[in-house]
Amino acid sequence: MKFPKKVRIFCPYCKKHTEHQVEIAKKRPRGSMTHGQRLMKRKLKGYGSFPKPKPTGREKSSKKVDLRFKCLACGKKHTKGKGWRAKKFELVKV
Repeated sequence: MKFPKKVRIFCPYCKKHTEHQVEIAKKRPRGSMTHGQRLMKRKLKGYGSFPKPKPTGREKSSKKVDLRFKCLACGKKHTKGKGWRAKKFELVKV
């Protein structure tokens, strides 16, 4: 999917429609474990096999695109929605 590098959308900080620069958020290393991960680790401690049946056929075909919009008027960044799934994603100059 091709998406423009600059779009004119609503800025929640300026409270008006302005030109925005689009960028794809980079993946960051994860910090400490979540509450669910800590519970799972505790459950697995001293146990020979996986406590639940092995999950199969549940993986998604593609990741959601995480876009950040930078307002060229005020310089603030914000996201818009949760993105969408795309196998190929490309920012193009329009």
